[in-house]
Amino acid sequence: MIKSTIRFSTALREKTRKQIENLGYADIVIGIPSYFSQNTIGYVIEQAAKGLDRYFPDKKSLIFVSDGGSTDDTREVAESVDISKYNITKIVGIYRGIPGKGSALRAVFEASEFLKAKVVITFDADLRSITPEWVNNLAQPILKGYDFVAPYYKRWKYDGTITNTIAYNLTRALYGKKIRQPIGGDFAFSYKLVKDFLDKEVWETEIAKFGIDIFMTTTAIVDGYKLCQARLGAKIHNEKNPSSDLSDMYREVVGTIFNLMEQESYESFWKKVKGSEDVEILGEPIGIDPKPFEIDINGLIEYFKIGYNNFAPIWKNILEEQDFKIIEKLFMVEKVEDFIMPIETWVRTVYRYANYFHLTPRQEFKVLNTMIPLYQARVASIVNELKDKNVEEAENYYDCQAKMFEDMKDYLIKIWG
Repeated sequence: MIKSTIRFSTALREKTRKQIENLGYADIVIGIPSYFSQNTIGYVIEQAAKGLDRYFPDKKSLIFVSDGGSTDDTREVAESVDISKYNITKIVGIYRGIPGKGSALRAVFEASEFLKAKVVITFDADLRSITPEWVNNLAQPILKGYDFVAPYYKRWKYDGTITNTIAYNLTRALYGKKIRQPIGGDFAFSYKLVKDFLDKEVWETEIAKFGIDIFMTTTAIVDGYKLCQARLGAKIHNEKNPSSDLSDMYREVVGTIFNLMEQESYESFWKKVKGSEDVEILGEPIGIDPKPFEIDINGLIEYFKIGYNNFAPIWKNILEEQDFKIIEKLFMVEKVEDFIMPIETWVRTVYRYANYFHLTPRQEFKVLNTMIPLYQARVASIVNELKDKNVEEAENYYDCQAKMFEDMKDYLIKIWG
């Protein structure tokens, strides 16, 4: 069961609620969850407004910045963006609830439900590559009868390490849908799906943090909603270093994936799924290429080796003997270029951790802490394996890795406690 402590019946504060009530209704709501985003929030609002004006001038639209109590100038910058020349309302407010992206989206969804919005779009506040076309490509499928639109980006080969090591692989292998960016951040939803999300008892749990994106993607699949992906070109945003910045995000995303796996309706669904199927990709191509960047492989390997010194006995208990021996050898590797973790080892590691998480409900997040250095090791291995490959070749590599998760799914079912 998901741990929950009910604290708030709504994520909307009184001032924000009154602003929404005064608006009355909206056809399209664009929600922007923000936190310390003063350098990018203005650009995101401007591009969203241009997209609404260019493609949906006859629609009544709202841009709602749902902030997490930033103490920089995020809200001041958002307030100062002048979109008065467009027929678009802008509301900037601080949400109530557990600090995290999920609580920000809860406020957006509550506003959208009250306004009976036909289309609800969410954009990350740190985007640097959003264009007006993003609004069109996400909104059009909803207007044509889809319920859930996931982003389909062009990404640099090292971008999205949690997606590329776990989230994409498990979404595809467990639930049978090739949704390439299940935690991408930039989505569109139908009114019906938004109402369904609000009815779920997740808003006072850990899912209301970074876990919200994978929760929404997985729930849309399991509840049988009509799905597609939208071409958005490159996703360029504030870079995050997987050796330091992503530990909290990792715990929350992977914790949500593992948590959903053990809930009855999700478990009965994924145990029946065999193979996977394509999910339609819609929208005109947006011709922005991803920006290359490097990853600190030495930092990743150092983090792994510190993890080995702290957690080796735990790993020996959780992992298959053959895989623990590989981990021991990786610890002894001296040349960075020789640091390679086989895909099969990583697949079994993820599946065994999912099962161990399931079997130790009182130790769930301690378990995830011991997994993070192994994730760092896998990322370091990927950096080595892809260093001479272009983006297309890297994508083929990730496809083969995901197929391995599918092919080894029987192993998970066999060990599942």
